[in-house]
Amino acid sequence: MQEYGRSEFSMPEEQRQTTMAVDELQAIIQRCQILEEADFKGEDFNLFQVAGQKCLEDGYAAQLLEVIQNEKNKVIIKNMGWNLISPLVRCIFIYKKEDDKREHCLKILEKLAQLCNPKELFLGLLEQIEQTSGEQVCRTVLLLLQPLQTVLLKLQNKKAYSVGLSLAMIMNQLTPLPVPYTKQQIQEDKLGLCQCCNAVVDFTKPFVNEVVKNMEKSSEYYDMELKEELLKFCMKSLKYPLLTAQLEELEGIDEHPFRHFAAGIIDILWDIKELIPLVFLHCKSKNPEWENQEFADIEQKNTADSLACLSYLMVVQHFGIDCFPMVFSPSYLLQCNMTNIEVLLKRTEESILSKGLDLFESCLLRMEDNSLLHQYLEFRDFINVPQDLVKVMTLCPIEHLRKKSLNILQLYINKFDTEGKHTLFRCLLKTSNHAGVEGYVIKNIKDQIHLSLTKACDNTWFIGHHLISLLDLVFLLPEGAETDLLQHSDKIMASLNLLRYLVIKDCESDNQTGVWTMIPRIEQNFLKPLHVGLNMSKAHYEAEIKNKKENKKEVQSPNTVCSVTVSGEKMPAMTTEMQLQVLHSALFTFDLIESVLARVEELIEVKIKAVMDENS
Repeated sequence: MQEYGRSEFSMPEEQRQTTMAVDELQAIIQRCQILEEADFKGEDFNLFQVAGQKCLEDGYAAQLLEVIQNEKNKVIIKNMGWNLISPLVRCIFIYKKEDDKREHCLKILEKLAQLCNPKELFLGLLEQIEQTSGEQVCRTVLLLLQPLQTVLLKLQNKKAYSVGLSLAMIMNQLTPLPVPYTKQQIQEDKLGLCQCCNAVVDFTKPFVNEVVKNMEKSSEYYDMELKEELLKFCMKSLKYPLLTAQLEELEGIDEHPFRHFAAGIIDILWDIKELIPLVFLHCKSKNPEWENQEFADIEQKNTADSLACLSYLMVVQHFGIDCFPMVFSPSYLLQCNMTNIEVLLKRTEESILSKGLDLFESCLLRMEDNSLLHQYLEFRDFINVPQDLVKVMTLCPIEHLRKKSLNILQLYINKFDTEGKHTLFRCLLKTSNHAGVEGYVIKNIKDQIHLSLTKACDNTWFIGHHLISLLDLVFLLPEGAETDLLQHSDKIMASLNLLRYLVIKDCESDNQTGVWTMIPRIEQNFLKPLHVGLNMSKAHYEAEIKNKKENKKEVQSPNTVCSVTVSGEKMPAMTTEMQLQVLHSALFTFDLIESVLARVEELIEVKIKAVMDENS
C-alpha cells in the first residue's frame, strides 16, 4: 500500500529532470535580475548558457521563449542571449518543420536578433557559420541570414567592415560546394546552393540601398568602404558559382536560379555604379579614374576570371544589356573582350571553356566580314587568342567544343581585311605545330588566291610578292626528306592541292601569283625532298609489313597482342592483324600523296613545255 501511494504521487523522472532545467534557468534569471548590468560575472554567463541549453535540449523551448519575451529580463538577454545561438541552431535542425518546438526555437532566434548586444550576437552568428561544413552549410546560412542582417543594420561602428566580413565568410563556406550543372541537378538543388545564393543577394539589399542613398545625397562623399565590400562580394560571386554554372535557359525551369542570381549581381553592380567600368576595365591603357583613390587598385584586387564571367553575362546572356552603352563599335567591343576570351579559353573545364567560345563567337557575329583592320593584330591578345583556339581544336577531349572552335577560327579569319588575313595565316603556319591546322590554313590561302584571280575583290595581298612570302611557309618540309610524312600528311596534301590549283589557274605568261617565279625553289625545298621521303617511308613500312607477316607465321596466332609506334607515338596494344591494318593504311596515304605529286609535276612540265614551244 505504501509503495502504491509513492507511485501515485511521485513525479515521473523525465518530468522531474525537465522541471529541474527550467528551475535552474529561473534561478539564474532571478539572481541576475537584482544585479546591475556591470555586475554580471563570467560565472553568470556560464550558468545561463548551461541552463538555457538544457531547456532547449530537453524540449522546453516554449518556457525559454517566455523567459526571453519577459520585459524584466531584457538586460539579461541583451548581455547573455548570444550564448544560446549554437544549441539553438542544433535544435532547429533536429526538429521537424511541423513540430511546435521548432517554431518556438525560430521565435527565440528572432527575439535574440532584436534584443542581444549587436556586436556579441554578430560574432556568435559568424562563428556558427564558420563552424558548419558539408551538407549543413547552406541550411545554416539560410537560417542565420535574417538575424545576421538584423544585427548588421543595428551596428553603428564598423558596419562596412562587418558586412564585408559576413559576406566573405558566407562565400568562403559556399565555395567548396559543387555547383549544380545539369537540369536535374539544378532542379534538385541537393545541397541548397541555388536557394542560398539568391538568399544572399536578398541579404545585401538594405546595404546596397544605403550606398545608393548616400551616393544620391553627395557625389563627393559617401560610404566608400561599404561600396567596396559589396563590390568584392559581386566579384567573388562572378567567379563562384557563376563562372562554373550552367546559365543557358533550360526548358521546364520557369525561373533558372543561377540566372536569377546573375541578374541580382548585375543589379548590385549597376546600383553602385561599377558595372560599366568593370566591363571596360581591361581595354584601358591605365587604371580607371575611380571616385576614390582606393578603387584605383580594383584591377589588382579582382580576378581575371570574375571580369571574364561578367563580360560573358552581358555580351552573351544579355544581363544588364539595357545599361550597356550602344555607342561602341563591334571592333572596339571585341578588343575590350579579347583579354577575357583569352582567360576563358585557357581553362579546361567544359562549363568555363564553352563560355569563352560563346563570348568570342558573340563578339565576332556583331561584325561584318572583312571589317576588322589588320592593325588589331599588333595587340598581343589578337595573336594569343587564335593560338589558344588552335589548342582547343587539337587538344580538347570534348568533340562539340573542338568543332565549335574550328568554326570560330574560320569566323575570326573572315572578319579581317586582306592584310590581316595574310598576317594571321603567317602566324598560324609558324605557331600551330599541327598538320591538320596547317592544312586548314592552306585551304584558306587557296580561297583567298581564288578571289584575287577571279577579280572578285582588290586583293593584292594574295598575289605577287606578298603571296610568295606566304608560299615559302607552305611549300616546306620541316625536316626535309626525313620529315615524318604520315604525321604531316594533312599539310602535305593541302600544299600539293594548292600547287596544283596555282599551276592550272595561273598561266606562266601572266604569273599573277608569282608561283612560276618560285617553281625552282619549290622543286628544291619541297618536291624533291618529298620524293625522297616517300621512297624512304614506303620502303620502311613495306619492310615492317613483311616482318609482321613473317612473325605471324612463326607465332601461328593472329590474336597475339603487340605494340606499334606510328608517327613517333606508341599506339595502344594491338593484335598483329590490327597492326597490319595500320601499316597498310599508312602505305595508302603515301600512295595518295605520290599520286597527287606526280600529277602536279606533270602539270608543271606540260606548262613549261608549252611556253617553250611558243617561244621557239
